[in-house]
Amino acid sequence: MAKIAIIGSGFIGRAWAITFARAGHDIALWDNDKQAPHRAIDFIRGVLPDLKTNDLLMGRDPEAMIAAIRVEDDFDAALDGVSHVQENTPERLEMKKDIFARLDAATPADAVIASSSSAILPSAFTEELAGCSRCLVIHPINPPYLIPAAEVVPAPWTSPEVLERVRTLLVACGQSPIMMKRELDGFIMNRMQGALLEEAFRLVADGYASIEDVDIGIRDGLALRWSFMGPFETIDLNAPGGVRDYAIKYQGLYENLFKQMQRRVDWAGPVMDVIERDRREKLPESDLVRHQAWRDRRLMALAAHKRRAAKDIVE
Repeated sequence: MAKIAIIGSGFIGRAWAITFARAGHDIALWDNDKQAPHRAIDFIRGVLPDLKTNDLLMGRDPEAMIAAIRVEDDFDAALDGVSHVQENTPERLEMKKDIFARLDAATPADAVIASSSSAILPSAFTEELAGCSRCLVIHPINPPYLIPAAEVVPAPWTSPEVLERVRTLLVACGQSPIMMKRELDGFIMNRMQGALLEEAFRLVADGYASIEDVDIGIRDGLALRWSFMGPFETIDLNAPGGVRDYAIKYQGLYENLFKQMQRRVDWAGPVMDVIERDRREKLPESDLVRHQAWRDRRLMALAAHKRRAAKDIVE
């Protein structure tokens, strides 16, 4: 199995550690904050029992996983002999440039260097590196040990061999890689999510619906299909003649809606007073952490159900 270095051991880094360790890889955790890897280990130890109960550890024993994750205070020692590096530092371009320069100089020449950046294009912080062909973004949908989709975003100079190595690694870890053909602002998931959020804010700001009604429409409506089908598969099954039939029947409807959607609402403007008030009535700020844990348990149950359903429900 591979040696993998996790650089930055916060929310994203600790989640990647679980993802890679349950596939049997040896993990080194490093962070500029020397206590962060230890906090990550404590978090991982706490979440593993629930993951095991839901059969989400790929058959791995929790204690064996903990034993495979080590804390390294020394930067070079964390990178010794690794074949893959997953960087998870804050979303600041200059910081990305600095850490990637250090990684390019310190890692074995054949190691892949990936960033978990959710917004910065890989070309912005890898262009001047001698090893730029081995650099890219792998942006997880957090937490990756519960949500398998991960965006693989190449820079213009990322080599095809590196992309294939990353795809193979992710699939073996139980992930579902989204192999982008080239980089684009927002990648794929933020652009899709952004389109939905823009309309959600408009509906509330213009007085057409409450935030709870919008949430119901997704939670108890569209998301039920979207939890196991994407938008193209959905419309392919929603018209008698398939995807072309759907486009012929409904393109006019959406063309008309699109004209009405060419206006932004300031998310932090007056509408936020309404949204925050209604959310805090439903969930006090003091309960956010507790509810985040509830969300993760629900995600575990959903992931376990999807795995069972994929085996039990066949055409």
